[in-house]
Amino acid sequence: MGGLAATERRRARYGFWIGDLGLLIDQDTTSEVLERWVIYPLPNVPAWFLGLINLRGNLVPIFDVKQFLQLEEGTREKRWLLILDQGEGTVGFFIDGLPQPVSTHQALPRLPPLPAVLRAHIAGGYTQDDQTWLGFEHRSFFRVLGGQVAGIS
Repeated sequence: MGGLAATERRRARYGFWIGDLGLLIDQDTTSEVLERWVIYPLPNVPAWFLGLINLRGNLVPIFDVKQFLQLEEGTREKRWLLILDQGEGTVGFFIDGLPQPVSTHQALPRLPPLPAVLRAHIAGGYTQDDQTWLGFEHRSFFRVLGGQVAGIS
């Protein structure tokens, strides 16, 4: 029952934009988009680490990935706060526009040029409607950023 439909649901993923980069959320990742928030800044941290938010009693670190990757401002008009994961692994960062469903049927033969610091955290690429989407391994990426905030190389 529903063999093809089940396969389609399993392969459907959500993607989001940071500048001109289209990144995919892992299928098994809990996510939430916030329109309003209060960020509590911390002293003596890099400018791309914006601070913490209180999300239902839990402190969540908030990053500006666009600033960290030194990407140019995109043409998207509204930024949203995307929260990924739960518990101790929860992170938040700004995205340009709301996440959207992305098909991962058409794999790219090779990845496009990427910022060096991001390359190790991309697991494949796909194309849909002439747009490139990259499999984003956010856990390893934010572990590296967290290490930089803590002063660990």
